[in-house]
Amino acid sequence: MAQDAEDRAHRGPGGWAHSRVSHLEEQSSVLTAYFKERVYASFTGLAIVLVVSSDTHASAAYALLSLVLGVGGIVAAGFVSDVISHLVVHREVPHRRTFALLARIALGGLSTVVVPGLLLVLAWIQVIPVDVALTLAVAVYVLTLVVIGLLAIRGARLTWVQSFVALLILVALGLLVIGLQTLAHSVGGH
Repeated sequence: MAQDAEDRAHRGPGGWAHSRVSHLEEQSSVLTAYFKERVYASFTGLAIVLVVSSDTHASAAYALLSLVLGVGGIVAAGFVSDVISHLVVHREVPHRRTFALLARIALGGLSTVVVPGLLLVLAWIQVIPVDVALTLAVAVYVLTLVVIGLLAIRGARLTWVQSFVALLILVALGLLVIGLQTLAHSVGGH
């Protein structure tokens, strides 16, 4: 309560509106970071699953371990990048609240492993074949990326022609990213 009064005193004339805009910008920034992390993790997971599925002798355990370590690595790199960026921009270690927020955003990226990981666990315990689990995992990642892309376009202030062109560009860029990541992951294995 005392903190609220102190905040109001520091805002001055028009302070409420400025504070509200600042809060909305902060929420928008957090949402942007959350979606960005999910997109990174989904592209990485998709590339890993595609590479593993191209190996006809890959086991479910190998596929699961590759997926968890690969996506875990990209999520950890994103988290460290956010902490370093905060240090550079703010010249201080993130406060507890900011650190928790960065961790929550990173965990959002890690959540992209849940459904594909469960499918691979089902393959590991021989409930479904490995190739079926990998195919379904590819479908989950593609669907995730499509939904995020459609949400992005739907929320944008674009004409239907601009939306269509934006969708084509997103698909082309997505295919380029998948191709590059798949190539990068497959080169390491051969």
